[in-house]
Amino acid sequence: MERYEGLLRRPLMVVLLNLGLAAALYGSARIGLVIGLDRGSISPFWPPTGIAVAALLLLGPEMWAGILLGSAVSNVMTGPAINAVPTAVGMTLACLTAYWALRRIGFRVELDRLKDALALVFIAALGAMLISSTVGVAVLLITGVVPLGYLLPSWLTWWTGDAMGVLIVTPLLLTLSKLPWRRYRYIDSERFTEVALLIVGTLGIMLVGEKVLGVSFLAFPVLVLAAWRFQLPGAAPVALLVSAVAIHAAVHGYGTFAGHDLLCTMAILQMLNGSIALTGLLLSVAISERERSREELERTCTQLGDVIAHLDHAMRPDKTSSLRHWAKHKQSTSRGRA
Repeated sequence: MERYEGLLRRPLMVVLLNLGLAAALYGSARIGLVIGLDRGSISPFWPPTGIAVAALLLLGPEMWAGILLGSAVSNVMTGPAINAVPTAVGMTLACLTAYWALRRIGFRVELDRLKDALALVFIAALGAMLISSTVGVAVLLITGVVPLGYLLPSWLTWWTGDAMGVLIVTPLLLTLSKLPWRRYRYIDSERFTEVALLIVGTLGIMLVGEKVLGVSFLAFPVLVLAAWRFQLPGAAPVALLVSAVAIHAAVHGYGTFAGHDLLCTMAILQMLNGSIALTGLLLSVAISERERSREELERTCTQLGDVIAHLDHAMRPDKTSSLRHWAKHKQSTSRGRA
């Protein structure tokens, strides 16, 4: 967040950022409604929540106005105007709750610790989004949009849709915000080609798996490969692409979702999206944490080697001991890997 603090010192910039966030929420809400399976106003994947939580984590609580405005405008365009403000308030409270809870436990936007990944899953996605789903469905129930007998399926769809938005979109945006874009003029062409092939391969495997074989699990090896090679910068876009293809298959009723009723389709889609998001996020963070531990261990070995070599040289200036040989070997090994 320190990277963007300068932007928030100017009131005009805060206003512009809030307006931009509201526009982003409205545009992503239109996308979410296109893939809606349930009565048009409830979607199994709601990108605005992921965008809103990411904006709060990166820019701070000053972005609440953009969340409220964008959500209200989206609700006005898709349903009764009387529902717009209460529903928007529910989403704003949910996102702010997620932000405050994550900040309270010391959440890092780099998402390079398992603690941060678990907090994003259980506190921000599964926990805080209970607020928006409960308020939103209660409003629909009170205004007669959703009948009482359809309350539980609507609530589950709303809750999991908001949670999927946080699990899939938020890690992607946090990762993109931390990439060194200014240095991408010097990007490694081989690495760029590998990423492009990974994205194209994911799309091809998912389409073949869904349309030809009628299965979705073929995406998991590709997701594991992306997490292993590139950690979250690779796993996040792959997870988004896999979810997009799965949602398209669910909406049009082919592949894994062929021949199922609405309730069964919703259950399969949410379990698939949840498995994809959790696998990519947790595996990426675990690998990043392991790599960071390895680098810290190598750095410690190098420092220890320097100390040993210095002490040994001070004690025996004219004679090289086996201990000094070991220290020099550890130094050269660690520096060679670096």
